[in-house]
Amino acid sequence: MADIHIERDHTLGLASARQLAWRWAEQAENEFDMSCTYEEGNDCDEVQFTRSGVNGTLKVSAERFELDARLGFLLGAFKDRIEDEIVKNLDTLLAGKKPAAAKKAAAKKKKAG
Repeated sequence: MADIHIERDHTLGLASARQLAWRWAEQAENEFDMSCTYEEGNDCDEVQFTRSGVNGTLKVSAERFELDARLGFLLGAFKDRIEDEIVKNLDTLLAGKKPAAAKKAAAKKKKAG
């Protein structure tokens, strides 16, 4: 099994960080077929995510995002690629930009409608 651990400090405060975490969870569900459960807390929220071959948590506080994921045997071979994608998506959210995949989905939806 391969493990991924990513930490990102921020200055958003819990309310804004919570909004980003919700967006991250929606993106994980839509793009990667994850099942996400969001639990709000007083000082820290936690997103639990899972799908075949991967499970983990994203902990959200007023000053930090901390993601831990465990990859199964088959996905472990792609650990570096998966970690790079998670880092890119999280950094994009923190920078206040839409991830490229979200832009593609929005463009596709606009064409269809």
